[in-house]
Amino acid sequence: MSEPIVFISHFHVKEGRLDALKDLARAVTERIELEKPRTLLYLSYIDEAGGTVSFLHAFADADSMDLHFEGADQRSAAAYELVEPAGWEVYGNPSEAAIDSLRGAAANSGVTITEQRDLAAGFLRLARD
Repeated sequence: MSEPIVFISHFHVKEGRLDALKDLARAVTERIELEKPRTLLYLSYIDEAGGTVSFLHAFADADSMDLHFEGADQRSAAAYELVEPAGWEVYGNPSEAAIDSLRGAAANSGVTITEQRDLAAGFLRLARD
């Protein structure tokens, strides 16, 4: 049975880059909404001080997450001009390629990756019109 996956990435906003980050986040969100139809949730939240941004993703299954990650290197390169990694969280069971990539990125950035792979209970509901 395929299970949903939630991926949360946290970043520190570089000094003076908050407005540029907001502009980039809007542009990337529009692209992802159009180009990644299997990405069920993509939200970004900025803390009150404007120093931290978190991106929340939800996928129906590992294949959907893999499709979302296609082109992620390009998106990340633009974002890393504005932010620095602060850590990642993965809930569920992504493909081995995806989790290996995330582990490698975390190690290269010197940040932690939290993995909780065993779904105890729950559901992911799609909005209905």
